[in-house]
Amino acid sequence: MISFKKSIFALALSQLVFAARQGSAQEHTIHPLTLQSVKVNDSFWSPKIKVWNTVTVYDVLDKLEGKYEPDRPIIKNEKEKWGRTRDAFRNFDLVAQGKTDINQHDGPPWYDGLVYETIRGAADILASYPDPKLEKKLDVYIDRIAAAQAVDPDGYLNTYTTLTPSKQRWGLNGGQDRWQHDVYNAGMLVDAGIHYYNATGKTKLLAVGVKLSNYMFKEMGPAPKNNIVPGHGGPEEIELRLYQLFKKHPELKSKMGVPVHEQNYLTLAKYWIDDRGNHGNPDGTYKRASDGSYNQDEVPVVEQSTIEGHAVRATLLASGVTATALETKDPAYIKTVNNYWNNMVGKRMFITGGEGAIADDERFGPNYFLPEHAYLETCASIGSGFFSEQMNELETDGKYMDEFERVVYNNLLSGVSLSGDHYFYENPLVATDHNRWAWHDCPCCPPMILKMVSALPQYIYGYNKDNVYVNLFIGSEGKINLSGGNIALKQTTGYPWKGNTRIDVTTDKPKTFTLNVRIPGWAVHKENPFDLYHSNVSGNVTLKINGKAVALNQLKGYATITRTWKKGDVVELSLPVQPRIVSVNDSVQTIKGKIAIAAGPVVYGFENIENPGVQDYTLNPNVKMAMNYNADLLNGVNVITGETTNKEGKSVSFTAIPFYSLGNRKLSTTYQVWMPEGK
Repeated sequence: MISFKKSIFALALSQLVFAARQGSAQEHTIHPLTLQSVKVNDSFWSPKIKVWNTVTVYDVLDKLEGKYEPDRPIIKNEKEKWGRTRDAFRNFDLVAQGKTDINQHDGPPWYDGLVYETIRGAADILASYPDPKLEKKLDVYIDRIAAAQAVDPDGYLNTYTTLTPSKQRWGLNGGQDRWQHDVYNAGMLVDAGIHYYNATGKTKLLAVGVKLSNYMFKEMGPAPKNNIVPGHGGPEEIELRLYQLFKKHPELKSKMGVPVHEQNYLTLAKYWIDDRGNHGNPDGTYKRASDGSYNQDEVPVVEQSTIEGHAVRATLLASGVTATALETKDPAYIKTVNNYWNNMVGKRMFITGGEGAIADDERFGPNYFLPEHAYLETCASIGSGFFSEQMNELETDGKYMDEFERVVYNNLLSGVSLSGDHYFYENPLVATDHNRWAWHDCPCCPPMILKMVSALPQYIYGYNKDNVYVNLFIGSEGKINLSGGNIALKQTTGYPWKGNTRIDVTTDKPKTFTLNVRIPGWAVHKENPFDLYHSNVSGNVTLKINGKAVALNQLKGYATITRTWKKGDVVELSLPVQPRIVSVNDSVQTIKGKIAIAAGPVVYGFENIENPGVQDYTLNPNVKMAMNYNADLLNGVNVITGETTNKEGKSVSFTAIPFYSLGNRKLSTTYQVWMPEGK
């Protein structure tokens, strides 16, 4: 209890120390656009989006439904034993039939959550690319989910707990939410309902989520309620989003069929954040078992200065605390998420944006522990990407989008094959016979991939009171209403293969505002904001307005241009996209004496297909490199070539390809990213 009291004191103290920030945070917060306000037409992203929309989303839904041929040991054994593959929707049907404690459940306890996350990703796809076939498919699933909830008078829904230990809801009575995922699954259900409503206007799934949220608020909170926090971070942000939805659209309340008290959802989100580290009273009352740092529950959130534990849980919690800070302007939360992010990016982030050095418990490692063979779960990098984007909204600094971009062009894209139907769970920086899989006994990564790639368009642009932001260089059109005036931005770019981007500005009438164009750190000799990595590029960043070169006035990672804009204005940005050598901070012992290659936001690797004996190569830091686009290789990529040295000391040619494209040409691939530095 002493620790909990300390956290209350810390909250009060930080409110005094940081109160001055509240007004500025309110004014300078960046708002992303809605998905409906952005249309992507990009030579790099559009073909990938087409694959994800036409192949990946259906692939994941079909496989959740059991339509796949097992290619992993556990699911192969299940098919041999059961005579069928696991089916996530069968679980809902059994619950809808009133079954309890039958010790039958397909998939892990979090299978419900994977269904909901996939629906969320699919909903965002529908928001950008309406698809009647996909919408109809989702509606059938939603009917089955709603039928499962309807049998419980409280609105409780977690198929694993109902079908196996039904008396252990929320991990109580000897249960364990770390394993059961009751709260996590519930959060993902609410999330799917919100996104599906935003995409289609349909409220059935949203109403299911509201009823479940009402039940959680009734059950969880300060005594005499139960002392419960999510066993897996993520639901904190989602209850906040439910609060924001009804705050913005109070007319929706009448369509839910159950009471809606939006303040309760904010209260629940804050309780889940603030109660971490509070394991009960000295007299043994209000007791809760703790998973310690694994679940970010060792100490109160506001006392935790480093990002710890299970990397997916940690990054999703961090994103939720950041979102809550954006809503409440709570200075203690603001301080906390800055500590988290600075530690994550400055001491624990891998060159590809990967997170989680340790396979055991899928954890963050200690500071500067960045081994090549690290775990780097796809979901963890995506969680860190969502976290970085939220930090950009909060702090209005381009460095956060630099690290978001590092994730999406490397570790995120590595997680899904070019064909859109095979996946990586781990993304190490060195591997022998590394294989993608069609389906996994824990297939958490494909739904998370869908969540990120479907949301990506809304992060290209942002705005606040008198500012418009270009955060990502993706060919697209964005529409923004700024202080009563309509602004349209159109990007044309060859990024990431080329560094030239054209931004056409159109206003309905001449309007004065500041256009902020992100200047990536790598382009100005700042590979990492805390110098975890170092690099140099030859060539400069240039900026033109209507064909005339202008000075590069930078503020917090953006080139700022304040003027009266009118229809026909054009901004041209040129970034030095060319091969560069990346080295690591001397504090990192695990890859000391090694260097890597990058160009623009893309990190490169050496696959043994072009580089036989790659394990014995060394690389001169002053090597001359050429970069050329090969339209016939890996759906079109920039290829970097040069000369290296093999184990006999002889000069041999090397070919490096983007990290995300490794492992797409044969079943087992051997590759590495970091190369020993040679002479």
